[in-house]
Amino acid sequence: MKQTRIGKSTIKASALAFGCWRIAGTWEARKVTAKARDSGIKAIFAAHEAGYTLYDHADIYCGGVSEELFGLALKNSKELRKSSIIATKCGIRIPDGNETYRYDLSKDYIIQSCEGSLQRLGVDCLDIYQLHRPDWLMDPTEIAKAFTALKKSGKVKYFGVSNFKPSQVNLLQSALKDPLLVNQIELSLLQLAPFNDGTLDQCMEKNITPMAWSPLGGGFLGTSKSDVLPSQEKYKPTKVRRRLDLLARELGCSRAAVAIAWLLRHPSGILPIIGSTKTERINELTKATEINLSSEQWYSLLNASLKEDLP
Repeated sequence: MKQTRIGKSTIKASALAFGCWRIAGTWEARKVTAKARDSGIKAIFAAHEAGYTLYDHADIYCGGVSEELFGLALKNSKELRKSSIIATKCGIRIPDGNETYRYDLSKDYIIQSCEGSLQRLGVDCLDIYQLHRPDWLMDPTEIAKAFTALKKSGKVKYFGVSNFKPSQVNLLQSALKDPLLVNQIELSLLQLAPFNDGTLDQCMEKNITPMAWSPLGGGFLGTSKSDVLPSQEKYKPTKVRRRLDLLARELGCSRAAVAIAWLLRHPSGILPIIGSTKTERINELTKATEINLSSEQWYSLLNASLKEDLP
């Protein structure tokens, strides 16, 4: 698979990332079965064999079980450990008992969460550590202290964010010595906001790699929708799916591969995160990295996704 440089770092990673949030087969740790564990590890190795090197995690994915499964895979494969670029996230506190669902980017919680992820993954250092969502109470100076402590102790190489707006990126960056590497955002033919709110412009200006979560719009742009978020239920994919199908027949690939290629065509260096655990889909979507859409083809898809024609 083609490689891409991540932000201002020395990291070169696969042009597609493998998203590990589904590898445990469920969102709840207590519901994970032995069969699901085996399937998850199989998916990890399928991604490895297909050329994926960047693996996306978060401490809350299946209550940490997803990180544990990846740790087991690393333990059983020297090749996987050698080639893997591990990115994980922190900052969302899932309620335990009567607690309130909330975000927490305090220094202590960032460091505590990082140490938990390191333990579950079975590694000494994370390649990229991201803040999962902006905390309404976040103090950039406090976050900077956490980042400094983690880097000084050798536990994290680089830092990034997820779901941050441009103003929030600027605010945080103003307190940091090192540049933020990535901003992970929802981005697809059905979610165009980052094209218009300055997010992708900022990524290009500051050389921040935009990582696209849900690049197939919750599955609407693939063969079927899966794990659709409440915010994605409103998507109306019929028109864009028809256009994707026309181009897929023309290019000799799947609808989903064209949708991913559309993201890859943008000059900001969008890095889509592939969340499927099916071997055939993991392999199929690598074809997107070989497709170079023309400007006309790219705009035909954009027009199909817009509610109104371009002015």
